[in-house]
Amino acid sequence: MKILVTGAYGQLGSEIKEFESQFSNYQFLFTDVDILDITNEIAVESFFEKHRPNYIINCAAYTAVDKAETDAEMAEKINSLAPKILAKYSNKIGAKLIQISTDYVFAGDENQPYSESDEVNPQGVYGKTKLQGELNCLKENADTVVIRTSWLYSAFGNNFVKTMLRLGKDRDSLNVVFDQIGTPTYGFDLARAILSIIEISEHDSTKFVSGIYHYSNEGVASWFDFAKAIFEIENIKCIVYPVLSDQFPTPAKRPHFSVLNKSKIKDTFGVKVPYWRDSLKSCLNKLEK
Repeated sequence: MKILVTGAYGQLGSEIKEFESQFSNYQFLFTDVDILDITNEIAVESFFEKHRPNYIINCAAYTAVDKAETDAEMAEKINSLAPKILAKYSNKIGAKLIQISTDYVFAGDENQPYSESDEVNPQGVYGKTKLQGELNCLKENADTVVIRTSWLYSAFGNNFVKTMLRLGKDRDSLNVVFDQIGTPTYGFDLARAILSIIEISEHDSTKFVSGIYHYSNEGVASWFDFAKAIFEIENIKCIVYPVLSDQFPTPAKRPHFSVLNKSKIKDTFGVKVPYWRDSLKSCLNKLEK
């Protein structure tokens, strides 16, 4: 049984790689743009025909949210076109697709957790291209699971946790926005959830229930709360001051509220979701080692 993981050098792809030794009965194919350009239809068709993966986990994405506003063509190519190509050729060889998406498909003007059936209304290029990627996948391959996540961080790559650790050690104080509310997601937890869905499906193929799902850690936080928690756990003395988003104007508008309702993924696949502060402690312990 073969699992293709695209975007393998990114945070989520790297976390999935950490699980490889625990799934010795699966053959993993880890690719990034240097091995497989997923925006190249001929390259994808050829790769799929040669390797014939049973599952594709598409972790590749254009995630530079602000840069996407002026680089819309590239964002569309990676976030919309590539998923369409992956879905088309995974369908052709009878493979199942897991597409990773984002909370940015929502406007962020609600005050209760978003469920999968809530109205989508992305406010920027990043969210719009990711939403189109979702639609393309579901249209091209009926065996597609879309997982929307939020505020991803991990022991790998660049992320908010690593930035706060660096700045917290260099500065006496920091201003962090408190009017953007969501939930951090530890890449390790999301990787485990994805692989558990595949494991369940391998035992019973009818349990791969296609559609859109939400996954983040449990609980609710602002970026201010997130920063405070990092410093508290690591005993960093940097003072964090809460500020409004308009004090940090950005090219792309962020959702003010993007807490995700995880009931569907828990009910359908029996996925266990840890509390965000517990997962943050695990990640910080890993970084210390």
